[in-house]
Order: sequence, then C-alpha cells, then structure tokens
Amino acid sequence: MSLLLKENPTKHSSKSITHFFMILLISVCVGCISNLIEYEDSTYSRLDDERNEKLALKNIKSVLSSLQGTNIHVKSFKGTVLITGQVISQDYISLATNAVESMRNVAAVHNELVIAGPTSIISRTNDAYLSSKIQAKLASSKDIEAKRIRVVTENGVAYLMGHVTQQEAEIVVDETKQVYGIQKIIKVFEYLN
Repeated sequence: MSLLLKENPTKHSSKSITHFFMILLISVCVGCISNLIEYEDSTYSRLDDERNEKLALKNIKSVLSSLQGTNIHVKSFKGTVLITGQVISQDYISLATNAVESMRNVAAVHNELVIAGPTSIISRTNDAYLSSKIQAKLASSKDIEAKRIRVVTENGVAYLMGHVTQQEAEIVVDETKQVYGIQKIIKVFEYLN
C-alpha cells in the first residue's frame, strides 16, 4: 500500500503539470485572439501596424546621415503613423516624413519630431508611466472603448491616436487632462463622423 502511494504522487504531479501547460497554452491563445479583436475591421491591422512601425524606423534610419544625438520613436494605429522624438536639424524632420509617407499601408503621417537633444532615461520612464496611467484611466471609463485608442507620451506630451467620433474624442481628452504630469495633449485622431 505504501508503494502505491509513492507512485501516485508522481502520476498526479505529471498530470497536474500537463494540465497546467494546457491551461497556459489556452490562455496565451485567448490573449492572442483578444489582441486581434481590438481591430474589429481587420484581423491583420495589428500586424500591419507592427510592420509599419519597424519598417518606418528602418527607413528613417537609412535616410539619416547620422543617428548621433537623435531619439526617434514610431507608432502606428490603423495606418496612421506618428513619429516622435528629438533630432539635431530641420532636415532630419523632413527626411523622416518623406521616408514614411511612401510606405504602403500608411494613410497619414504625423511628424512631431523636435530639434533638441535626446531625452533622458528618467524622462522616457516617466513618459511610459504617464501613458500607462492614461490607458488605465481610459480603460476604467464607461463612456469609451479604450482598445480603440492608442496613447503615446513623449517628453510629457500625450499624443492620442485612434478612430473615434467627435464626442468620443472629447471624452478621451477630458480623461487625459485628469492625469497629473501631462504638459500638453495632441490629438492624432481619425474621426468617424
């Protein structure tokens, strides 16, 4: 009897491990599906946006003569591309815009690059914190679907992207104004009405 008891825990533990990994796999798959559902008009939009971001940054880097003293970020939401960061000259700003405008799957380019030195790690960390606070505030709002909004913060400036109605845009801006630490709000919305 004691021999049987010693064997059962091993059998039960291997079954438990198998069950655990099955549940984990299902959870990951559900997470992937929920990411695709955010883009109700096309399951490939998220993939297009990720490709746009990587390709746009690659194109920008290829046309700039030097990356020293620059800090460039590219975000895309349903074909609207936002370029933020700091560069060393006005020429870099127009070169970046031209490098992205010619890409397929890009409907609009908003270039918000500024001529300045790169922001510090502390500033970038604060920007990430502010973006997460805004996203959390929008997620808790009953008046808007936060998954239709993308928030990018650069040097204390909140850029709000998404496909929204005029009324939804006003709600998003009002919610964003309530987040302490935001210096300015720039709307990069595509309006549905």
